[in-house]
Amino acid sequence: MATTLIAMSALGWSVNAQALDAPPPDSTPMTLRAAITRTLAHHPDLETFGFSLRAQDARGRQAELRPAPTLNVALENIAGTGDFRGVDAVEATFSLAQVIELGGKRAARGAVAQSGRDAIIVARQAAQLDVLAEVTRRFIHVAADQEQIALTRTATELALQTVAAVEQRVDAAKSPEAELHRARILLARARVEQEHAEHELLTSRRKLAAQWGESRADFGTVTADLYAMPKPLAFATLVGRLHANPDFVRFASEARLRDAEIRLAQTRRTPDVQISGGIRRLEGSDDQAVVLGISVPLFAGRHAEPAIAETQALRGRTDAERRAAEVRAEAQLFELHQELKHAITETVLLRDTVLPQMNEVLTQTRYAYERGRYGYLEWVAAQREFIDVQRSLIEAAANAHNYRTEIERLTAEPLADSN
Repeated sequence: MATTLIAMSALGWSVNAQALDAPPPDSTPMTLRAAITRTLAHHPDLETFGFSLRAQDARGRQAELRPAPTLNVALENIAGTGDFRGVDAVEATFSLAQVIELGGKRAARGAVAQSGRDAIIVARQAAQLDVLAEVTRRFIHVAADQEQIALTRTATELALQTVAAVEQRVDAAKSPEAELHRARILLARARVEQEHAEHELLTSRRKLAAQWGESRADFGTVTADLYAMPKPLAFATLVGRLHANPDFVRFASEARLRDAEIRLAQTRRTPDVQISGGIRRLEGSDDQAVVLGISVPLFAGRHAEPAIAETQALRGRTDAERRAAEVRAEAQLFELHQELKHAITETVLLRDTVLPQMNEVLTQTRYAYERGRYGYLEWVAAQREFIDVQRSLIEAAANAHNYRTEIERLTAEPLADSN
């Protein structure tokens, strides 16, 4: 059900990464599908549910058991005084007692155990969605860091070109020596930024690999088209999908569990009956007799009422929590939907309009600088604006995919395919 809903839709990933020019020769690119497959197979949090289910199955078997019979041995008139001195007058009774459950208690216990098992399954589905969302977020982070690496390399290359151009102008006595020093400082800072981006990528790759329990990233680049934008659905459509989320299915499952607990508590209004039978040996007269007995607890209904009231209150709390969760989820979904639309708009505008214009601005500014029409500051400013636009594009695209992932986590269903 929920195990693969986010799996292949979160990004519409395809091969288009532009980072890490030389990945390790023994490494292969990592796709989102492969990352999800590894995570579902090896994530530590998911492995715990198998043990929980086995434990609950054991509780279910325990709930189905009938009360065990009781063996009673009683010795009377032993070690007394007078005629009862020693064991000559002993009365020995050997009997078996059996509790007969009434009111459907055994069936009610089984229903509680089964509802508990259903709740664990729903919790596992919710955990799977959380894990899928997290591995998708970390995959997006790696893809964005790869683009940042490519961008810092572009910035370093621009700084190298700037140093070369300024050196020519300084040699030709067209620019002061100070401009060359400033250009070299700019180059040094670009190299520092590149080195920092490389460390950021190493960290994000390690965090991605940790999702499937690895302490190192044994893959090359991640393959993703970061700039392919999703098509968001209408908000009303997304709201209609909220109840498919295991977080809300959990409330229905918990309500069934509470109902089963109420029925179990109500069965305790009917007292169980204990019957017993055995043989009594009267040593003094060398006789034997049959012993029969029956016992019934008194005031069972009165003693059951507090437990019934408790389970009914817990059932009411479940309904209240469900209503509160629905309000919170719808508000969160609205916010995410708005942020997604904004991030898509920003990405498309930067990708299709602003960045091409900035490319043209950078080309023309360099041309003008080399011919003395623009000064050093104008050229450096154009480079900085070019880098800033690309950095904003990476951030906006990553935000769009992250918002999409969060929406899919809330609705437990994929959105439409990317462009």
